[in-house]
Amino acid sequence: MPDRIARIKLLYKQTKAWEVWESENITELGYGGGAGGGKTRLGCYLGITIAEQYPGSRGAIGRKELKTLRLTTLAELFLIFSELGYQKEVDYVYDAKDSIIKFPNSSEILLLDTAYSPQDPEYTRFGSLNLTWCWIEESNETPEKAKNILKVRIGRNNKFMVQGKEIIVKPFWLETFNPNKGHVYKDYYKPWKEKKLLPYRQFISALVGDNPYLPRAYITALERADPITKARLLKGNFDYDSDPTRIINYDAILDLKTNTLNASNKKYLINDIARFGGDKIIFGEFEGLYLVGLEIYKYQDLEKTKEKIKERSRESKIPYSQILTDEDGMGGGVVDGLPGTKGFLGNARPLDIWDTLHARMSPANFVNLRSQCYFKLADLVNNHQVAIKLQYFKTNIEGYSQDQAIADLEEELDHIKRIDNSGQNTKMAIIPKDDIKEEISRSPDLADVMMMRMLFYLQEPEEEVELNYYDRIWEKELQGAESGGPKIKKER
Repeated sequence: MPDRIARIKLLYKQTKAWEVWESENITELGYGGGAGGGKTRLGCYLGITIAEQYPGSRGAIGRKELKTLRLTTLAELFLIFSELGYQKEVDYVYDAKDSIIKFPNSSEILLLDTAYSPQDPEYTRFGSLNLTWCWIEESNETPEKAKNILKVRIGRNNKFMVQGKEIIVKPFWLETFNPNKGHVYKDYYKPWKEKKLLPYRQFISALVGDNPYLPRAYITALERADPITKARLLKGNFDYDSDPTRIINYDAILDLKTNTLNASNKKYLINDIARFGGDKIIFGEFEGLYLVGLEIYKYQDLEKTKEKIKERSRESKIPYSQILTDEDGMGGGVVDGLPGTKGFLGNARPLDIWDTLHARMSPANFVNLRSQCYFKLADLVNNHQVAIKLQYFKTNIEGYSQDQAIADLEEELDHIKRIDNSGQNTKMAIIPKDDIKEEISRSPDLADVMMMRMLFYLQEPEEEVELNYYDRIWEKELQGAESGGPKIKKER
């Protein structure tokens, strides 16, 4: 190993990460949890070491935006080169045009942007890469699909000649990140906390206190930050929701499995149908606001789907008038083929609501029916008025369990966000389904089943209900004053 590499000095948590790299079986490492824990330096040290130790190796550093990668991570890498005694154009060459760092021993480090692009939805730009290792900086910002595609590119260039001896190096995948409720939470933090990490994966929590070299002024700034920033970046709290556009409280989502509601004899069947083979087919059975049954299938033809709905209707004694199917795509054929059942169109006009000021029905302040139903679902979930109590679960997807389905549902609900129209006089809206799909690499079909159940809730008369938060927003706009949240009689 070159003398320059021997000059690397690691923090304690970075040393633990180095032990993971040198281990035989762990090929994926998540490192982070707070600001100042040495995430960027760890990735840079590792990249330089592999490049020097294995001539001809090829690694990649990815971040959502290449411009940000150059301004932050690359700048830190150049600083480390200088600290270790590297000379530019002698010990390394930076090709700015192609975003490649080249070493005299033929090793390379590529700089990649991992952002989603409508022109490249399948990330074909990664298709020809043959990598030894890969590091995703601020992985919480990178779409999960980009990460998954890049991950299969490592291990394709891992056989080297070192001092006349052939060596096979394990593929290595590194993600560094701050607390976030996306894929880094699902892949690393939650399994680590529950002691369920996959055997080839490790997570190391590195916080401000793990770096004794941080300036006191930097720590003071974090201590004086707003509660969300302080919880995430100072304390490394992954469970603290940092996104103000999320509309459903995460703890309330987890409570769905343990909530207790009054029993109901009224049953509903809600169906989310795959458009043209891209998504799953899901049937959700409800007793009142209890989700009591789930059936999940791969894409199947129209006739088979209709027969399964008929079968569920017979078995559970659900009248056709209480069966609702998403009409988009193949769902339209299901509704047409089952007269008496109802169809759901997310882009339809929202239902009118009762205007207490003028004692009449008035347009609801939502951009469409889908948004109205999701805001209603958020209101009920946050107030513990919805529950999951599965009495049956059916699927034809190999390896897809009830626990996995509920975990997927929880993740999908956690990613339902409002469009931030702060300061604008616009209608309330939920982000498009494609935006959610980009974040979690699948369509939020299970969450959509819960959302569509709200159509019946909104349509059915109730003698007396307490005005919820979103009704109060609308009433405030009508009255021009703060509503005291009185109880009103809803007339339909």
